[in-house]
Amino acid sequence: MMTAPHDAEDRRDIAPVICYPTETLPDFDIAHLRGLFGGMSPTRTVTVPPRDAATFEVPAGGVFRISCPEGSQVGDLNLWNRDALSERFFSGKTRALHGTHVTTGCALWSTLPDLRPMAVVIEDSLDWYRQEQYGGRVHDVIGTRCDPYTHHLLSGGHYHYCCHSNLTRALADARDLSLQEAEPHIHDVLNVFMCTGFTSDTGQYFMKASPARTGDRITFLAQIDLLGALSACPGGDCSTTHSSDVAVCHPLLVEVFAPTHPFTPAATNGYDRSHGR
Repeated sequence: MMTAPHDAEDRRDIAPVICYPTETLPDFDIAHLRGLFGGMSPTRTVTVPPRDAATFEVPAGGVFRISCPEGSQVGDLNLWNRDALSERFFSGKTRALHGTHVTTGCALWSTLPDLRPMAVVIEDSLDWYRQEQYGGRVHDVIGTRCDPYTHHLLSGGHYHYCCHSNLTRALADARDLSLQEAEPHIHDVLNVFMCTGFTSDTGQYFMKASPARTGDRITFLAQIDLLGALSACPGGDCSTTHSSDVAVCHPLLVEVFAPTHPFTPAATNGYDRSHGR
């Protein structure tokens, strides 16, 4: 380790600056959005089997709710513009705008150049958890998704039910694509119900047992027409392992509610895309 310079503490003591002040972000008026949801009726329910994935569609102004019907279970969520798979959930920008974990009032933002809200969290039964002694929080936009490539890198195995593979199969089936065509569209996820953080000493990404229990839920109002895919992670509640058949796993439930009021989809980003030319 290098010897610290004489002004090391002065450098460490410099106050941080928030990269993206959020005061000018849209006011999603959660009370109003919850009021819209109050008059909605469920139009479809999808049960996501353990260690597998399923897809669902939600119209702009509609609602989708993800819940644990049988026990604590983590889910990996992908979202796309229903009519253009090139526009998809941008976990990195969502993290930069809202923090490492999302809860009520946060939006899930789409990729450049559209960069618009795809869905807004209007209800989170775990919003009481906040941050605990280890630095863990719930509903993670840090992690990428468990995948067979990292699994093979670390263990040499060929495990086919990682969330990446589950989502690939689900999208391929939903859009009549080959696995090779579908896989490039799979992207970094919202880890629904997953409790994660970074260790204070080494800065390593950690997971711990999800605080979700039977009946816990997170609810979103769609800002554009959405195609979603949700994987019930092979890690179960992610208390011990993932990417294996060892953990106890449960299904996840997705409920879709049809809008009952006129709704204007979120507009694409207003930047003129001239890039200085």
